[in-house]
Amino acid sequence: MILIDGKKIAAELREELKQEVSELKAKYNKVPGLTVILIGDMAPSQIYVRNKEKFANEVGLKSEVIRYPETIEEKAVLDKIEELNKDESISGILVQLPLPNHIDKQKVIETILPGKDVDGFHPMNVGNLSSGYESSVPCTPLGCYLMIKKIEPNLSGKKAVMIGRSNLNGKPMAQLLLKENCTVTITHSRTKDLKAECLEADIIVAAVGIPELVKADWVKKDAIVIDVGINKTDKGIVGDVAFDEVSKVAKALTPVPGGVGPMTIACLLKNTIECFKRSLK
Repeated sequence: MILIDGKKIAAELREELKQEVSELKAKYNKVPGLTVILIGDMAPSQIYVRNKEKFANEVGLKSEVIRYPETIEEKAVLDKIEELNKDESISGILVQLPLPNHIDKQKVIETILPGKDVDGFHPMNVGNLSSGYESSVPCTPLGCYLMIKKIEPNLSGKKAVMIGRSNLNGKPMAQLLLKENCTVTITHSRTKDLKAECLEADIIVAAVGIPELVKADWVKKDAIVIDVGINKTDKGIVGDVAFDEVSKVAKALTPVPGGVGPMTIACLLKNTIECFKRSLK
């Protein structure tokens, strides 16, 4: 079984991005800029944003984090986004989710210019992705996609099963694999026989937040299994896949932690650079 080492693949991608930023700086005398807005003091968000800042600096991006208390008014956040939209030194804007209840997530997402939407959540980017046009792609599915391609460069004709239909992962993941000529099934909580669907799959992407849902007898021999889940349990952090048993049948499998997570941040940096390049056209 191949352990898909997200830390290693992310480090290689960051090295490529660092080189690209250096070349862009030499050519245009400026570098891509990423601004992250963080509201409140939720520990996971704080850690995640800290890592984004660290790796953005590592690859040579101009990086800033704007921190607001949880009590900030929605209008103040939207006004700040409008200001950042007009700032030509900023290539990418990201508002860290989840948001406090009094701030409308959809309003925030739709206020960010599609060309600066490094999360790929703006309806225009979602539409472009599903139509096969140029777009920002949400970072987690993009990371999953790049890891799958490392294991199997030619995905044409493969059967792929997404477990989970979220806008964050399941739907964009399906679009990326359709583009590769996979036959894609999106499953969810109402799917009649989830195990049977998974047993058909050459590729399984599990993203539902149910600890160790996917067992060895759900996975056909030599399938590629990507585990997006991060679940706190009595025995520590586990994914949506029962790692020890599935590792005995899968061709390749991501660990939790150390699989998808590092790739998500590397792909955010990649998206920022892509937004910068598109702005030059």
